[in-house]
Amino acid sequence: MNKHTAFALWFKEISKNDIPIAGGKGANLGEMTTAGIPVPNGFVVTSTVYFEFLEKTSLKHKILTELSGLDYSNSEKLFEASKRIKTAIMEAEMSEDLKSFIKDYYHELSGEEDKLVAVRSSATAEDLPDASFAGQQETYLNIKGWQNVVKNVQKCWASLFESRAIFYRNDRGFSHFKVGIAVPIQLMVQSDVSGIMFTVNPLTNNREEISIEAAWGLGQPVVSGEVTPDQYIVDKKSGKITYKHISQQTWQMTLIGNVNVSRDYQGVQKLSDYKIKELADIGMLIEKHYARPQDIEWGMEGRTLYIVQSRPVTTLNQTNVSETESSIDTSKNAKVLLEGLSASPGIASGPVRIVKSPKEIGIVQQGDVLVAEMTNPDYVPAMRKARAIVTDSGGKTSHAAIVSRELGVPAVVGCGSATKVLAHDQVITVDGTNGKIYEGNIVISHEVKAMAKSLSQIKTATKVYVNLAEPELAVDMAKRNVDGVGLLRAEFMIANIGTHPRKFIKEGKSREFVAKLAEGMEKFAAAFGERPVVYRATDFKTNEYRTLKGGEEFEGEEANPMLGFRGASRYIADAEVFKLELEALKIVRNKRGHKNLHLMIPFTRTVEQLREVKSIVATQGLRRSGLFKLWMMVEIPSNVILLEEFIKEGIDGVSIGTNDLTMLILGVDRDNAKVAGVYSELDPAVLWALEKIVTTCKKARITCSVCGQAPSEYPELVEKLVHWGITSVSVSPDVLEKTRQIVYASEHKLLAGKKA
Repeated sequence: MNKHTAFALWFKEISKNDIPIAGGKGANLGEMTTAGIPVPNGFVVTSTVYFEFLEKTSLKHKILTELSGLDYSNSEKLFEASKRIKTAIMEAEMSEDLKSFIKDYYHELSGEEDKLVAVRSSATAEDLPDASFAGQQETYLNIKGWQNVVKNVQKCWASLFESRAIFYRNDRGFSHFKVGIAVPIQLMVQSDVSGIMFTVNPLTNNREEISIEAAWGLGQPVVSGEVTPDQYIVDKKSGKITYKHISQQTWQMTLIGNVNVSRDYQGVQKLSDYKIKELADIGMLIEKHYARPQDIEWGMEGRTLYIVQSRPVTTLNQTNVSETESSIDTSKNAKVLLEGLSASPGIASGPVRIVKSPKEIGIVQQGDVLVAEMTNPDYVPAMRKARAIVTDSGGKTSHAAIVSRELGVPAVVGCGSATKVLAHDQVITVDGTNGKIYEGNIVISHEVKAMAKSLSQIKTATKVYVNLAEPELAVDMAKRNVDGVGLLRAEFMIANIGTHPRKFIKEGKSREFVAKLAEGMEKFAAAFGERPVVYRATDFKTNEYRTLKGGEEFEGEEANPMLGFRGASRYIADAEVFKLELEALKIVRNKRGHKNLHLMIPFTRTVEQLREVKSIVATQGLRRSGLFKLWMMVEIPSNVILLEEFIKEGIDGVSIGTNDLTMLILGVDRDNAKVAGVYSELDPAVLWALEKIVTTCKKARITCSVCGQAPSEYPELVEKLVHWGITSVSVSPDVLEKTRQIVYASEHKLLAGKKA
């Protein structure tokens, strides 16, 4: 069976590697089913069907017309465009063959009598480790009968163009046509109790704790924040419940709709201690399977627990240090107006803007405090502007809480009556760390401000660079205490362009591609001034290039793209495309005067490949000098073994890609859950390689950096790298200040004669 051409697949036929056809939600449901997690059965209508539906109708042209030139920041126009696109999708006719196909699968799932199912949206860019598309599309519960299933499948397709989803894709740089949608059809769990579980404490980032939220009835009101659930914290090692917050719940969602909770049960603990521990055990099993913290939706029908969704936690380490280290000036005798749940740490003051519905989000301006009954993805444009967020309802894993943490904005949720107690333009201070709302603008401690300022001015001999990909972040990142860009990824800019470079060449539009790429490069180079910006040439794999417009014409299919036609091999075999990148680089450096822009070559398998790539670079008029540096990624065992030979060939520096290097040294597919537990940058074999790289470069007197994920996750590794003599560390923006402090402390240990 060819999964990529299949119209539908059972959960048991799907793994987490099938995101392109099953979407993030569908792939995870299949993965968990195979792993023996208690998941209600179902099947997925694949994204193949959605893309075929677009091709066989005039919808693609309609969507392009509506979104062309759209001002995404104009909420009203965005809503109008979304409405017209969704209407067009719903009015388009689904083929009878496809209807019949869905009907047959539904009847096989139901058995002799039609059963209630959940019809869920599953975007093909959803639930990725670095972006959470969850909540952007719709889910429809308690659907019965094949005609209704078919209708709701089409509604899921239409929800891919909800205004919130359009905004989020544009904001994150995803092509509207690159992201497809699959539709899982899953047997309903008529939950007596349901909720959300994080296998890491979402507020403190403590990986030794599990956070569980529970409410009566179906789980949708918990996810949306319409009800404030119980919260329980479980210690992973001891299995003990270390914290409980029992909420007052007056209504619940059931099969027949929203109904009142009897008074006897409104203040009762929703999940017994025994079931809390049983659920925590399932959570740890799922986390172990995926080898990373998980955000899990669960339900309990009768005495049986079910898992209905799991996705990676995307909000770890997002909070700005200077915000969380702030404090209230207690000498002001501030009046506490409201208390709620601390959802996102930090302290901020500003004028209140009460937003009653998504249609009113336009009233929120930069620096305001957004106050709402609850939020959903439609509120995100306003949440990005807000200095703090307050809601009447919701728990620590509600939409408002998760997005606030992702944005690094202080938030207090579940306040009960914020929209009634507070007033427009009233100035308040939101203490997201302690869950309190104060009257007025309380001055943050000068001592703490001075401390934060001193942290931002720390200087270190070891350079601290940042890894970047998104041009819109360049200016803000350049304002921080950072020495430059150690890894400027080309892939994001090319994904934004959206079309395969070979298609530009074929159509005689090479200059257009070069101009667009140069525009992206220049944003980074200009923002960082004299600080170096190291541009890593494209390292797209074949399967990633195929997703670009025209990609299928120029790219074949590979069984293992990770080890296939990528990096230096591609530049040599297809020098014409590589020369377009070099031309863009030359324009930014020579015509626009940004001499701080340098070049790094990825995935160079042999010394001979490096020699050939250098020859191509030289023929384009880019020669190594005091003003132009050529770096090489060290991410293949051959790079480590023959590093002296690579250096003799002539390079100015190297950057260690710990992700690929660890995978190839240990022979582990880091995306394969069955072996992911072996993957570790702290493995003795990997540490041996890292030490050899750093010390070899030091001896050869060339710069040596590290730009993989490892320094962002393992402070102890940063200490070792500094001790060995690394010249720079390049990390993700969220850990810049933390890494600078670790480097500073490590350097002082060396000066004091202590071992790192």
